[in-house]
Amino acid sequence: MQITDVRAIPLMGRIEDAGWETALAPEENLQTLIEVVTDEGVRGYGSAYTGLGFVEGALRLLRPWLIGESAIEPERVSETLHQKTFWQGRGGSVTHTVSGIDIALWDLFGKATGQPVARLLGGYYRDRIKPYGSILFEEPARLREKLQAVVARGFRAIKLGWGPFGRASRKNDELLVRTAREAVGPDVELMVDAGGSEQFWPHGYKWALETARMLADYDVVWFEEALSPDNIDDYVRLREHAPLLISAGEVLTRRQSFIPWIERGAVDIVQPDCSKVGGLSEARRIGWMAYDHGVLLVPHGWNNAVGLAADLHLVAALPVARWVEYLTPFALHRGDHRHAVSA
Repeated sequence: MQITDVRAIPLMGRIEDAGWETALAPEENLQTLIEVVTDEGVRGYGSAYTGLGFVEGALRLLRPWLIGESAIEPERVSETLHQKTFWQGRGGSVTHTVSGIDIALWDLFGKATGQPVARLLGGYYRDRIKPYGSILFEEPARLREKLQAVVARGFRAIKLGWGPFGRASRKNDELLVRTAREAVGPDVELMVDAGGSEQFWPHGYKWALETARMLADYDVVWFEEALSPDNIDDYVRLREHAPLLISAGEVLTRRQSFIPWIERGAVDIVQPDCSKVGGLSEARRIGWMAYDHGVLLVPHGWNNAVGLAADLHLVAALPVARWVEYLTPFALHRGDHRHAVSA
């Protein structure tokens, strides 16, 4: 089975509660599906966390090395694409696009063999996992309503992130966390994502440590992106002294970028995004590296239904996974979005 074509399918439409300073306009897109077509008529689908223009530019670069290749050798083909584009790639939109291709190739491999991708990734360590509802912080009254709605949908773990947290005052941060704990009760797991990858993140180690202590007082499970994503030294210190789990890694690409974070003990939980990091091939390697160092893996999943499916197969095939991220509610899970196909 050979690859005969590769196409980009942009997911269009405003994403409410995007979490960034400016939400996307209706005519813009942040996530792009990738369709890989074969000579036997079988098609595979993946997801790239990148807009259409960037994906199309990357595909112009990648296409000569992809057309005619085997459609059922995802790791080798994806690694070849990484190696061939070392001048233009090693991160950014090229790697994001390879991520979508890799996921599509695993999809094709599963269809060709009649096997679930999790089995092809090595086998099932679990057949179910706890989803955590992923929402954004808001002011207390609205936050309470949102949390109660998430619990009513059946979630027993919830992550709150970004919004006003870390952007107003310590007093306001504690008010938000206290409101959340009171709204969901003692039996729902809570996680907090400060969003330290946001542009010009103002906080450093001391803020992160004091905040971690406050979060632990409210039985928060983990503290995510407490520092800027390049501040590995302070992450090492924070993990050593914080009284709760520390997580990061959603902005990193390729397995090589994760090596120092895992080997230096910078995190308790590593969070690669399958649609950014290099696909399922890279995420699986990162997961086993994490296992060898006593680190958990929770995939970053601010994603669509295709990306969520990839995450579910990944965590099924790794012994170090306990949760999977699930945006709720979210149009790109339900299919409430517009798309156009670009040949």
